[in-house]
Amino acid sequence: MGDIEFLILLLVAVALLAWVARQLSVPYPIVLVLGGLGLGALPGLPDLELEPEVVFLVFVPPLVHAAGYASSPRHLLREARTIGLAAVVLVGLTIVAVAVVAHALVDELTWPTAFLLATVVAPTDLVAATAVFRRVGAPERVINLVEGENLVNDGTALTAWRVAVGAAVAGSLSLGDVGEELALVAVGGTVLGYLGGVASGWLRMRLDDSQIEIVVTIFTPYVLYVAAEELGLSGILAAVVSGIYLGMRDPKITDATTRLQAYGFWSVFTFVLESVLFILVGLQFPGVLDAIDRPAGELLVAGLVLSLVVMAVRMAYQWLVPGLTHKERVVVGWSGMRGAISLAVALAIPLTIDGRDEIIFLTICVIVTTLVVQGLTLELLITRLRFPVEVADERRHAMTRFRTVEAALEYIGDLSLDGADVDASALERARSLYAQRANQLAGECRDGVPDVESDTSAWIRLRIDLLDIERARLLQLRNEGSITTPVMRAVEEDIDLESNRLQRRMATA
Repeated sequence: MGDIEFLILLLVAVALLAWVARQLSVPYPIVLVLGGLGLGALPGLPDLELEPEVVFLVFVPPLVHAAGYASSPRHLLREARTIGLAAVVLVGLTIVAVAVVAHALVDELTWPTAFLLATVVAPTDLVAATAVFRRVGAPERVINLVEGENLVNDGTALTAWRVAVGAAVAGSLSLGDVGEELALVAVGGTVLGYLGGVASGWLRMRLDDSQIEIVVTIFTPYVLYVAAEELGLSGILAAVVSGIYLGMRDPKITDATTRLQAYGFWSVFTFVLESVLFILVGLQFPGVLDAIDRPAGELLVAGLVLSLVVMAVRMAYQWLVPGLTHKERVVVGWSGMRGAISLAVALAIPLTIDGRDEIIFLTICVIVTTLVVQGLTLELLITRLRFPVEVADERRHAMTRFRTVEAALEYIGDLSLDGADVDASALERARSLYAQRANQLAGECRDGVPDVESDTSAWIRLRIDLLDIERARLLQLRNEGSITTPVMRAVEEDIDLESNRLQRRMATA
């Protein structure tokens, strides 16, 4: 089987296994990992020879950039103390605990390579937890904490990984030097990410071709990652920070048509990257098993012990965090599954480092154990804890859209009072339409406007202006912290779809 045929097989497997996961109501990363293990056991499949640098470059920058793009900056700031402590204290405790235990259990791991393994399994993976949260309706604060922690932990843990690789290559580990270098590459990567985000936003605002603009969104994390690494800075933090900045500025950077196309593309793009990585977890296992020199049973036991260590450290740490309820501590602590990012950085370890195969083996053990044990029980845990009922997503979206419609109605009233040069019949029609829409949303009915054949250019232009007012109010609500970015995106998609339809009608009028 050639490489192209094997790639096609992987994509078919992704689609099939994701469908199976949906039918079983199981987080799809779990099914993909187990499916990859099954595929890896099949005879006749080619051996995977993945270049370490290529694996990291292809998968990690866009994934962490997309995570930053979808974050809620206001909510990150609101929980900054909790998230910041997790990024420094929890990641630090996890690295120390895993390094000490791994060095004691596995003879092949020197202190530098044990430290390297610890940085590999330190970052959590949000995909499985998000799938559960979406299905059972987890409390909004828990979701914000887990999402924010996952985003920031990726940056700090992977920056530590970069330093650890250098220490492992050199064969020595100095905590003083590591701390100094970590601070330097982290600050530099953050600054470069912000400047790169500003530059990317400036460029996108001057493009009038949606396809070219989407291409710019693709190469932005890659260019910033490469530039940062060439300068000796953290490419991961550059990709994360640029994603946060561009996500915050997106409504002012691009138009409705491009935004809809870009969201659709990135949704599929990140799903494919994550899914392929989860399958690679299983596919890599047979090859790694053949490469290790010691009995696999001993390493398997070590992998299970390390899995317990990362779970125990995370759960214990939650009781040090101020301001959380007992139930929140339990759910946040149990949402620390490891996944695609850990495998990507494990595979990206240079081939020259002794103990690389053992690190990959142990990483796979930790990923599979945490995904299966925590991923399959998280939903039951949330259900048993019986959190207070919160506003359902559908209702929250309707309430948010109602507030944007209110802003449009206020604008219509101002036009009437100011005597603006607007077609009177179009203005009255807009008033009637938005009043009707407000009533519909108040009853949580559908939004949308029946098509009217007698549309005039004045009417369509006014409708587009009013949608811009809605969009501006929506952005204001997000920036004030009244709503999260996912809520904003869902409502913004409704507005964008309607705006895109009206713009097409205007072009053919």
